[in-house]
Amino acid sequence: MQLTHATALVTGANRGLGRHLAQQLRDSGAHVYAAARNPASIDLEGVTPLALDVTDPASVAAAAKTATGVSILVNNAGVATFASLLDGDVEDIHREFDTNFFGTLAVTRAFAPQLGAHDESYVLNILSVLSWVSMPHLGGYSASKSAQWSLTNALRQELAGQGTKVGGLHVGYMDTDMAAAVEDSKLDPADVTRRALEAIKAGETEIVIDELSRNVRAGLSGGVAALYPSVA
Repeated sequence: MQLTHATALVTGANRGLGRHLAQQLRDSGAHVYAAARNPASIDLEGVTPLALDVTDPASVAAAAKTATGVSILVNNAGVATFASLLDGDVEDIHREFDTNFFGTLAVTRAFAPQLGAHDESYVLNILSVLSWVSMPHLGGYSASKSAQWSLTNALRQELAGQGTKVGGLHVGYMDTDMAAAVEDSKLDPADVTRRALEAIKAGETEIVIDELSRNVRAGLSGGVAALYPSVA
């Protein structure tokens, strides 16, 4: 679909990948609603800041009344608390699910009628390689992203009837605040964004950005032995 003159909404647009997505959508000629819990934290020129807390039903409903004509929805808002499933704070794990899974669901439900009003529309869910594989120190986050992947697959089918395509973007570590403590090599979020926008224009439904994500996806068919050989 065309980005020029489209109206896009990006959640979590005040920093990291979300800011890059809002910026490049703007540069592609789209009218961009850049959403964040605190709209004053949006520092991009040429976009429309929008107050949106994806975990607050009233905030989601208000945003859907304020932001109109949306044909591209980017569910980017996410949180990682690094809570262990066994001894981490359960409230942290709830927060990951409330944001990553239920937040994505709430925003998509609220904007689905607007998306369906267009001949072409697109939802992009920012997932992770950790939607396909889990690590102990990211157990809660991985579980929430796996649930978000399942949600993406279901929404893809439910929204097909109104002509809305749903894409899921899988990526490893990016050079953002969320991965600040990671010492491994990290991707440039600007490069990830360019690939994401190419996928939106092409109507792709599964966007696998890096070699790590491609390798993990290939390992899914091998079951536990392939992905977790030490505990198989």
